[in-house]
Amino acid sequence: MNAHSDLFSLAGKTVLITGAAGHLGSAMTSALAAAGAHVLINSRHLDHAQREVDRLLNAGGIADAAVFNVTDPAAIDAFFRDRAGQPLHGLINNAYAGGAGTIESSDTSAYETAYAITVTAAHNLLKAALPSLRQAVQTSGDASVVNIASMYAMVSPDQRVYDSASASNPPYYGAAKAALLQWTRYAACEFGAHGIRVNAISPGPFPAQVVEDSNPRFTEKLRDRVPLGRTGSAEELGGPIVFLTSSASSFVNGANIVVDGGWTCW
Repeated sequence: MNAHSDLFSLAGKTVLITGAAGHLGSAMTSALAAAGAHVLINSRHLDHAQREVDRLLNAGGIADAAVFNVTDPAAIDAFFRDRAGQPLHGLINNAYAGGAGTIESSDTSAYETAYAITVTAAHNLLKAALPSLRQAVQTSGDASVVNIASMYAMVSPDQRVYDSASASNPPYYGAAKAALLQWTRYAACEFGAHGIRVNAISPGPFPAQVVEDSNPRFTEKLRDRVPLGRTGSAEELGGPIVFLTSSASSFVNGANIVVDGGWTCW
């Protein structure tokens, strides 16, 4: 391994990723494991987490399940108490759950749920992880937090892309992700002096294969909105996530890397 590839190595580092069993989460865990990280697979469900762990182990990676609900502060605290004394080199806040809709069809509880799993969970996770992140800084000189936001944190969904108002990307999703970007900047300023970098990635259109197969017209409309002329493949998040988690990004702090094929450039 040459000096340049060493920059992107995660060998000997432990990374926790939330929402790791989902469409984008699974792709990011593969990239982290391929870079040498010991990946802690978070999910609310043991069977989902274990499926991802087995997949990575079978591919020659290093992984363990981290089963807890990110919206439960007590569960988060319990997880980190059990890991007391062990460094955590990377924390990736990727968990999200929510439906579709518009302002007219959404109620306040949807906003509360989106904010809880996006911003409040990131706050609670970082706060609980601080001793482990600081230990990583002491032992390896660096620790990284990466928040997964969205292009809809910066621009509104084009409702003409969606088949109906009820299927539209909802207002509370982008609002929560925009809050996450601001929280990213705040955290970067608070913890940068501690050697803990905090950055964000804002993915663009990455439809799951089941969506592409079941609704090709929707996928075509997404492609038409992207300057690159195509939608993204989940694996294309691997490079950005490894970059921000590794020492290759050692002077990157408070940044938002937009991975949207140019959608937000129009």
